[in-house]
Parts: sequence; C-alpha cells; structure tokens
Amino acid sequence: MRDIVDDLGAWRAAGRDFALATVVGTFRSAPRPAGAAMAVSDDGVVAGSVSGGCVEGAVYELCREVLGTGTPALQRYGVADDDAFAAGLTCGGTIDVLVEPVTAAGFPGFDAVLADVVGGAPVAVATLVAGPGRIGATRVVRPGGAAGSLGRGDGLDAAVDDDARGMLVQGRTGLLRYGPDGERRPDDVTVFVRSFLPPPRMLVFGAIDFAAAVARTGKFLGYRVTVCDARPVFATPRRFPDADEVVVDWPHRYLPTVEVDERTALCVLTHDPKFDVPLLEAACGRAPVTSARWARAVRTRIGSPGSARRG
Repeated sequence: MRDIVDDLGAWRAAGRDFALATVVGTFRSAPRPAGAAMAVSDDGVVAGSVSGGCVEGAVYELCREVLGTGTPALQRYGVADDDAFAAGLTCGGTIDVLVEPVTAAGFPGFDAVLADVVGGAPVAVATLVAGPGRIGATRVVRPGGAAGSLGRGDGLDAAVDDDARGMLVQGRTGLLRYGPDGERRPDDVTVFVRSFLPPPRMLVFGAIDFAAAVARTGKFLGYRVTVCDARPVFATPRRFPDADEVVVDWPHRYLPTVEVDERTALCVLTHDPKFDVPLLEAACGRAPVTSARWARAVRTRIGSPGSARRG
C-alpha cells in the first residue's frame, strides 16, 4: 500500500470513498507479493496493482461491487485448464485478494493508519480473512497499543497483538492462523497482517564517485539515503540525484545527530583518515563493539577498485 499512499490521501482529503484490494496470499509463481495493493475510488479511478495486469480487470469489478454493498470480499485468482481464457494469472500462479471498503463505517481507523505510514511511524494492520466472524474486521497494532477488534474476543486480539508486533519489528507481512480463541494452531481463524515500517536508512559518508553508485543502489533497494561530506564543493544534490538528502558536515559530527538502529547501514567511503577514523570511532562508540555489530555496519573503505576487497 505504501506505493499508493499519495492517491489514497488525496481521495480521503476530498471525502471520497474507495475499495482497497490487497494480495493476502500467493501460491506458486505470483507476479506481486503479499501486501501488494490496488484501490478503486467511488468515481472509478484506479491506483496501484495486485498482479501486474493479469487480473486487474476482474479485481476492478470486484472493487466496484464491494463499494456498492459495503461488504468485504475475499477472492482467489488463478489459471486452470477449464478457465484458461477467463481472468487469471498467465504465470500459472494463484493469488488471494481481499477487497475492503474504506469508508467511515467500513474501516474507521484508516485515516490514522495512513497518517502513520506517511509520517514514518511503525504500524501493523491485522485483518480477519477467514474463519468465524466478520471477514474484513481489523485491529490496528502499534508498538505502544492497539485499537479495534477482530471480533472473536480478547484471546484472539491478544495473540494477534503479540505476533503482529513481532512481525512489525521485522517488517514482515503475511498470514497468521489460530484457533477460535487465539490458540496458536493452524485451525479455524486466518488473519492477514500488513506491517508498515519507515524505510531503513543508509548513511553514505564521502562524496566521491563510488558514493553516487552506492546511493543509487541503496535507493533501488528501498533505503532512505543520506550522503554526508564536509566538503561543500563535492557534497551537492546535483552530484547525488538519487540521494534523499545531501548533508555538508564533518561525518563524525553529523552521525550523533541522527537515529541509528539495527536497520541502518553505514557506508564509509572517503578513503581519507581524517574523515574515516573519527567517524568509525564515533560509530563504534555508540554501543559495545561486537562481531555482530561490525557485521551489520558497512565499514568498507573504498578508494580504488582493489581497495573494496580490504573491508
């Protein structure tokens, strides 16, 4: 859903209702992973994709139907010998798609979830997709609390809260299965959890030509990329168009001003001791130095093609 938040926000600001279709399960070869989303507004405008084009027409019609009835729907799409010319996945896979009406009555906590996603606050949305109860019931789980109910009692809500927070820490999206009262067994109830974390950060120190390639790669992989160098003549947005921000500051002085966690990659590329050594000392001084911590930090010092092997 993250790739269509601008469209969804604009629709909500204009007071428009819409149907949100989400891939909740994939089997064999599938064109898009679980969590991929497509939305259809009440005036027929489409945003996003659930299959790269294979079944979008059928999903569009289902979205229009759900908007009309106000009732969520779960639909499976795939290809079999007897329906090869119907709506299906030519890649031979199967996807399960949940379509929810996003209205004041259908998804009352959606605006708060959207604000969290846009603002970079961690949030998970748990949705009942199969089993006794109302399909489409949602519970919004945050690190410090939860809101809403899956409609099966406190036992299921509590179990989902614990598991959803664990998935949120890892940034995982997927299905969970429980007994009717939250027992952890693959039984009566299936819940789909969508996790939304802010993008991980990549801090690239050293405004050199290698840094431009690293920034481009980091952006492609989904990082929020910052390039930092103390030399204003080199640290310019024009030289690093793929970076989210370019900072002119001494690396060791800038690092303590930003939040660094286990998802942050530090790339030290200047190949100049007066920049590198104070920075590495600052980076390692933020917590006890362990082999695992060294493995997580990208501390390769690149100055020539051969020097990349020294990291």
